[in-house]
Amino acid sequence: MRLSLEDFQTTVEFPTHWGDMDSARHVNNLVYLKWAETARVIYFEAMNMNTAFAGEGTGTILGWQDCKYIFPMTHPDTVVVGVRTSEILEDRFTLQTAVFSKNHERIVAVSHQVMVPYNYSELRKVAMPQEWIDGIEKIESADWFAKLQAS
Repeated sequence: MRLSLEDFQTTVEFPTHWGDMDSARHVNNLVYLKWAETARVIYFEAMNMNTAFAGEGTGTILGWQDCKYIFPMTHPDTVVVGVRTSEILEDRFTLQTAVFSKNHERIVAVSHQVMVPYNYSELRKVAMPQEWIDGIEKIESADWFAKLQAS
């Protein structure tokens, strides 16, 4: 499946910085994950998830992430990062983040992050809060959400 920006309801742009590059003269791999992290927080805010979480009650924990690097970016450039939910399970949901280069007009990386609801007061993971599911449904298209629930 080829991803495009049209596949994402939530996007954010970042300029590259000269300091993002490493000794191989391309954007360092860690920078892609930082862009994904910021896009993820913007997505959480759109879900009405409390991102100013103070450690009481239920919050989210990054349980796992990966990143496939497709094309090396250099500075100067502008990236557009799209983020969407790709799976909802009883006790977690998975986000897919895609990074696109404006200069090269192409996808440069794809990342997945498994987010686990965790009750910090009780020190244990918990089921997906219904308000999180409702927030995801609000962001994503109705057709997308129906297909996800049917799978």
